Amino acid sequence: MWVYEKKLQYPVRVSKCDPRMARYLLEQYGGADGELAAALRYLNQRYSIPDQVIGLLTDIGTEEFAHLEMIATMVYKLTKDATVEQLEAAGLGPNYAQRDHALFYANASGVPWTAAYIQAKGDPIADLYEDIAAEEKARATYQWLIDMTDDVDLQDGLKFLREREVIHALRFQEAVEIIKADREQKKVY
Repeated sequence: MWVYEKKLQYPVRVSKCDPRMARYLLEQYGGADGELAAALRYLNQRYSIPDQVIGLLTDIGTEEFAHLEMIATMVYKLTKDATVEQLEAAGLGPNYAQRDHALFYANASGVPWTAAYIQAKGDPIADLYEDIAAEEKARATYQWLIDMTDDVDLQDGLKFLREREVIHALRFQEAVEIIKADREQKKVY
């Protein structure tokens, strides 16, 4: 059961229309290491992970949907006042031709999102290490996005998202240690 508050996890502000930056942000919307892929990966992995860490995957997977909502809001705000010419100049012409200003799950290059982005090995340790890597890749992408804009309002939201990726990676590392410790305990049946 979810309780949905009609507000973003963290406020999203932008200072100016910037379709170029919106295009780059699409990497975190529909890219391989983006928020949609992360949310679906973690919520899917819950079914083959030990009980001790199911809640962690549920919590982080759900939070990733909140991050997806933040990215969508950023893209919307960065493009809502853009002209067709500005969208074309930013490389968003094909999206506009197909969808007007509607968002679509694709990466910054326009490649549609695919379920192939979701990793699930079925081995808890392997899956959690994949999750740690995914969070670290997302953290790096957020840092590069921060470096690509001079909009301090946008940077603020991106910094929040970057820091959440760090926390998620740490939580997944803790989960690895919990599972390893459980495997080492003598089992008596």
